[in-house]
Amino acid sequence: MENFVSDILFTASIWALPVLIAITMHEAAHGFVANLCGDPTARLLGRVTLNPFAHIDKFGTIVLPILCIISGWALAGTPFVFGYAKPVPVAMSRLNNPRRDMMLVAAAGPGINVLLAIAASALLHTVTWFPEWFGAWWEATLVNGVLLNLVLAVFNMLPIPPLDGGRIVTGLLPYELARRYVRLERYGIFIVVGLLFLLPFIGREIGIELNYLMRLVMIGVHYLLQFVLMMTGQI
Repeated sequence: MENFVSDILFTASIWALPVLIAITMHEAAHGFVANLCGDPTARLLGRVTLNPFAHIDKFGTIVLPILCIISGWALAGTPFVFGYAKPVPVAMSRLNNPRRDMMLVAAAGPGINVLLAIAASALLHTVTWFPEWFGAWWEATLVNGVLLNLVLAVFNMLPIPPLDGGRIVTGLLPYELARRYVRLERYGIFIVVGLLFLLPFIGREIGIELNYLMRLVMIGVHYLLQFVLMMTGQI
């Protein structure tokens, strides 16, 4: 029991920093670009900030990652940690060029996650600078930072409203198609939850692999990871 608790505490410690930085920067980037494009809503609400407390969602930022860690250890596997922050409010009507600028705002979140993954990968070169006890923790934290940011970047680019990819697709479609497509946003979270959790659960019950969404995401992460590692001299 003591080893189990210490393992959970160590795992939590190497995920805490990557989760907080990834979600904080993701949401702050949305607000920052929205402000540049004419909508100061997020800035006026104090959401264009690197203070993680301004972006924390009690369930998505705290409870969900903890549940991921506990469930991973309970199943004797490697924990897959996922989470989200409070969405940054954007008033589309206040943007200088609503359709174009909304795409830029949406792309800013995944874009900053890719940059964070590159930064974390580059910092892996510093692991040997530290004593072994700290170096092991630092390396694990940075590796998690690379993987988490790439997963968030690819996942958020899925073309499902209200994910960032869905908003980019909305901006690219002709007006009539975009108007119909954006109506999916009210059902988008249910679609994501169904594909991410319900479909794989049903698949396990009937003995068929139905975890198609995460398989698709991990294919994207694999190729993006190769690019990041090449960019930072890791391969």
